[in-house]
Amino acid sequence: MTEPAQAQSPASAREAVDAVYRTESRRVLATLIRLLGDFDLAEEALSDAFAAAIEQWPRDGVPANPRAWLVSAGRFKAIDSLRRRARFDASVARIAQDLAVGISTGSVPGAAGADDAPWGASPEGSSVEDDRLRLIFTCCHPALPPDAQTALTLREVCGLTTEEIARAYLTTPSTLAQRIVRAKSRIREARIPYEIPSRAEIPDRLDAVLRVIYLVFNEGYSASSGASVTRADLSGEAIRLGRLLFDLLPQPEAAGLLALMLLQESRRTARSAPRGDLVLLENQDRSLWDQAMIREGGELVERALSSRSFGPYTLQAAIAAVHAQAPTAAETDWEEIVGLYDVLLRAEPSPVVELNRAVAVAMRDGPQAGLALVEDILRRGDLADYHLAHSVRADLCRRMGRVDEACVSYERALSLALQEPERRFLRRRLEELADGASP
Repeated sequence: MTEPAQAQSPASAREAVDAVYRTESRRVLATLIRLLGDFDLAEEALSDAFAAAIEQWPRDGVPANPRAWLVSAGRFKAIDSLRRRARFDASVARIAQDLAVGISTGSVPGAAGADDAPWGASPEGSSVEDDRLRLIFTCCHPALPPDAQTALTLREVCGLTTEEIARAYLTTPSTLAQRIVRAKSRIREARIPYEIPSRAEIPDRLDAVLRVIYLVFNEGYSASSGASVTRADLSGEAIRLGRLLFDLLPQPEAAGLLALMLLQESRRTARSAPRGDLVLLENQDRSLWDQAMIREGGELVERALSSRSFGPYTLQAAIAAVHAQAPTAAETDWEEIVGLYDVLLRAEPSPVVELNRAVAVAMRDGPQAGLALVEDILRRGDLADYHLAHSVRADLCRRMGRVDEACVSYERALSLALQEPERRFLRRRLEELADGASP
């Protein structure tokens, strides 16, 4: 028995389409990729499904289960498209026939009509919830180079545009687009399956998946560009995927990554002011921090640390836990944080880890000690185009009263920053220095 559509005015129906696109489009795409077995065909089907929704929902009402409606509509649109192309290509005809047979026999998952029973009623319902995790494992297949894994995941799983990904990785959109096209071709040519690997295969694939899930989270926790400090849809999705992965494979680093994301996400509400301005950690209202996330993250950190086989994500989570446990910024245990960064730097040497350690040293030993470390990093050229490195140097110079140097570094950071709240923050710092505000 089908559920009736929810009658709405044309305007509210269009708003519903927009809302569903924002919240569900990547899940719909992941399921269509599983059903159709092809990235490009699934993307075309997704576009066709939303076009049909824009046309039909204002007239017929919003279906009770929009995601199921869109998946079904997209699948049938894809079959129609394949049948049209089949007139010229026998191989395409076979694909269309296989899909049509699957639907008629019920062997294609979720093959019900567009207004059929709720998604959860399908015997495939539980697997549908894992479609984005399947997609991540496909995008992170070892047959693909690491840069292609990341680009493809951010594009297909997260829905970032090629321009957004290119800005985040300091490359051109055309170069990024070619990287994604080559990755899709490789998946098609190598017949890489769209599935979660067997338990025996997962450990060898885990590092790439952890890395990409954390990249997704970072884009949500601190957007690389745009009008907002955070993108809750991305950070929330990364945490959901992290939970799925941890349930599938409860290894220490999977626990560490989930802990890290929870502890950082616990501060999201306090990271921006009501008007969207950036709020630094030291100035955040800690009563806004999500204590349930902090407790869960802390328990996961302890579990991972007790295994004695943890890695970089667990160490970063331990650092986040120290921040979360401090009642005030002044009571932060910077000695412990520097010690954890020392261990992290040995486990995963990187200029960004060095920069974060330099900030911790400055908080423990004073700005001069931190500035010496930051200038050494910049002198090597490792973070010459990283706006936060210049912002850190500017802040340390400001605290030491070296106003001219602080202004130069703030200007450099401003020229590199792409997120508008960060740019407003940097402009305010420059205005304060110009007005002679004290460090």
